[in-house]
Amino acid sequence: MKRRVVITGMGAITPIGNSVEEFFANVKAGKCGLDFITSFQTDGYSAKIAAEVKDFDPKNYMEFKEAKRMERFSQFAMAAAKEAVEDSGIDFDKVNRERFGVIVGSGIGGIESIEKEEQKLLEKGPRRINPLFIPMIITNMAAGNIAIKYGAKGVCTNVVTACATGSHCIGEAFRSIKHGYSDLILAGGTEGSITPLAIAGFTSLTALSTSEDPKRASIPFDKERNGFVMGEGAGILLLEEYEHAKARGAKIYGEVVGYGATSDAYHITSPAPDGEGAARAMISAMEEAGITPDDISYINAHGTSTPLNDKYETAAIKSAMGDAAYRIPISSTKSMIGHLLGAAGAVEAVVCVKSITDNFIPATIGLSVQDEECDLDYVPGVGREKRVCYAMSNSLGFGGHNATLIFKSMDASQ
Repeated sequence: MKRRVVITGMGAITPIGNSVEEFFANVKAGKCGLDFITSFQTDGYSAKIAAEVKDFDPKNYMEFKEAKRMERFSQFAMAAAKEAVEDSGIDFDKVNRERFGVIVGSGIGGIESIEKEEQKLLEKGPRRINPLFIPMIITNMAAGNIAIKYGAKGVCTNVVTACATGSHCIGEAFRSIKHGYSDLILAGGTEGSITPLAIAGFTSLTALSTSEDPKRASIPFDKERNGFVMGEGAGILLLEEYEHAKARGAKIYGEVVGYGATSDAYHITSPAPDGEGAARAMISAMEEAGITPDDISYINAHGTSTPLNDKYETAAIKSAMGDAAYRIPISSTKSMIGHLLGAAGAVEAVVCVKSITDNFIPATIGLSVQDEECDLDYVPGVGREKRVCYAMSNSLGFGGHNATLIFKSMDASQ
């Protein structure tokens, strides 16, 4: 028996707000969260701009001793999960904890600790390494810490698919509930990798923008784009089986109705030419949702601001949507918050759900120079008030991992 899956709680830590409401208010305002890196000296770096989380104090979300045992990516996840749980109004004493799960991933994990402990090893020797070094850095620890905190004894895992991590985690949670394995799951992604080695590594890959103007650094679909901007943060959704949510009188933000997951099987960093794999993910998600391109109200694009991604994602949207591609508003909120890697799809899922509840299409800020190969409606500069019934989110990860999610308004006609 296939069951309906709804969203009953949300949490977000982002470069433009450390709660869902603050974050989406700034999305509506078109706020740019990019600036020069403050967490380390960037002398000698050609990429100097990132989208850092501001004013984050882990002690506001957990005990000091808890925070000390966690890397930054786990702290972000715990904070976003706390907001999602409180937002949901769930009473865990009335929940079957064996059917309550956590699927939260991180693309990179604890790279900050890896850098620090390696330096310590070289300078002071092996006996000075933090005994919690390994549990702090491995990517499953965000999910593990959340499960321990809330007593979730069901599925507890993390999908790691680079930049598609957050979307795949939500998609797999959706399927687990839909097919009867779980009743509720905290799902999403988290990342805290604005570090010297990570920035140097992505720069060496020629993936990062070298712009020194924060307003012209992350410019998806713009002809002058030259790379993505690293971001950080976390997004968590509480997904719940519809009857379970209804029985406890939960407020329901919307419904997850489609999930597409495909592989390019082409290249470790480049998308497949013409976005063939991404197009199949979109088509698969629409088939599961039982809708057509004409039903889609808004697409939150992967839109990284790299030359190849934006070109091929545009081609993929045209391939999947046909003539409807030219009438669907499309935007990339990475123009405001940069690329959150493993957290990107999860935070963008929050954007999609809020676009439905608030009937608002976010802008692609900074988009000012038309690229002839990117000729769709990318909502340049300023967002729009518009009824949103179905919102689609795309995530495309290094290695050719593609994920598409479709969210539905609870009062949509279909």
